[in-house]
Parts: sequence; structure tokens; C-alpha cells
Amino acid sequence: MSREPILRVRGLKKVFEGSPPVVALDGVDLDVFEGELLCIVGPSGCGKTTLLRILAGLEGATEGEALMRGRPIEGPGPDRVMVFQDYVLFPWRTVLGNVLFGLELKGVPRRRAVEEAMKYIKLVGLEGFERAYPHELSTGMRQRAALARALACDPDVLLMDEPLSALDAQTRSYMQEELVRIWEETKKTIVLVTHSVEEAVYLGDRIAVLTARPAKVKSIVEVNLERPRNRFAPEFLSLQMKVLDMLREEVIKALSMYKPRSS
Repeated sequence: MSREPILRVRGLKKVFEGSPPVVALDGVDLDVFEGELLCIVGPSGCGKTTLLRILAGLEGATEGEALMRGRPIEGPGPDRVMVFQDYVLFPWRTVLGNVLFGLELKGVPRRRAVEEAMKYIKLVGLEGFERAYPHELSTGMRQRAALARALACDPDVLLMDEPLSALDAQTRSYMQEELVRIWEETKKTIVLVTHSVEEAVYLGDRIAVLTARPAKVKSIVEVNLERPRNRFAPEFLSLQMKVLDMLREEVIKALSMYKPRSS
């Protein structure tokens, strides 16, 4: 993994206007290195998805900067693709049709586009289901189709917002293993938001732990564990507890702010 940052965030602040205004992010500094799998965790509602949407160019920052290869992120681009929690597959298109969508937008000739799409359908383990429609697939298979569609666009960075949260425990564990396999094969840079600390320790090269809202980076945790990772190894469990303790501090801090004052 190169130590050159592909994404860089400095002094990022995001305020949602309202009565009162909501400060979601306040002074976020973060580097994402080329080829790494970075996981982002934080207390519920702290602004993890907002940060991801700014990196995707779907939201603008109020202050600070978000850079992609040194250039300001001013909107969506083909170098960044976001995989959403709810898959967002086109129900009227087959698996193949969904995976072809980005290639069609790029004007890739049909024959080459189908070859590319089938390559990624095979990569995610959906070969044989290319003619199936989303409603005919399990939840895990729909997420695989969404991942294949994102990969077929050949972005430099995959931004993933809770991509496995809708899966049952057994399928989620299997998909975590599959995601690591796909990441190792494609060498893509992945930024993944998750509520699961175990998932972050299993997947990540590093874990960015955010504070309670308004979020900033509380700590960057290096995950120096060999792959494939043993979820029951003492080193794995110790690192998991370290991150959980950080999050617990933030939850307690957030709750104390709303504690009613004694009269």
C-alpha cells in the first residue's frame, strides 16, 4: 500500500441550516491512502454518512476542504463511486443490466461493455444470475450486484455506506470475507462506514474513530493483524475492545450534554 493520500480532508465543517442549525462535522482532518481499506466508526448520528457524502461530492462542505488527488471535490466524479446501504438497484433491469448501466453512460461499445460487466459479475460470485431481476435475489446477492455495478465503473475509490448492515449475521460474516477477497483482487481504495466495531477490525487496514456530533477524528487506529483474520484471537478482541472503549467515552460524553439539570 502506497503512503500517498488519494483523499485528503482538512478542517472540514458541515452545518445543516434549520432552527436551530445542526453542526454535523466540525474540524475533521483525515487522509485516505491509495490502495487501503479504511473503516470509519463513530457514535450513532455523529456524521459518518455526511462525511462520506462530501467525499462522494453529493454534499458540499460549509468550511474546510476535501481533496481528491490534490484537487478540490466539487461534485460527483467517475473517480469515486458510492455504494449505498439500500443497494439502489434498478428493479426493471437484470443483474447484467444493472452492472452495464455505468458502462453505458461512459459510451463503452456494447460487446466490450458486456464482457466487462460479466467479469465483475463473476468476481462477486453472481455468475449464472446475470439474467435475474433484483426481486429474484436474496439481500446478499443484491448487495453483490450493487458492488459489481460500482466496480464496473472502474473508480479509483469505492465509498461504502453501511453496505452489509441489512444482512443476517451469517451472511454478513461471509460477505465480509468476500469483500476482503474482492479488495485484494482489485486493489481499489475503499472507505467503508460501519456501526460494527468487529466488522471494522476484520476489514480495515486502519480505523478512523469519530467523536460524537459534531464529529471530528478522535483517533486513527492501525490494524496490524495478518489476513485472514481470526475474530477470536486475543489480538483481535483486544483491538476491538480498544475501539469500543473509545466509542463508549463519546456516547457517555454525548449523553451528559443532554442530562437534565437539577432544580
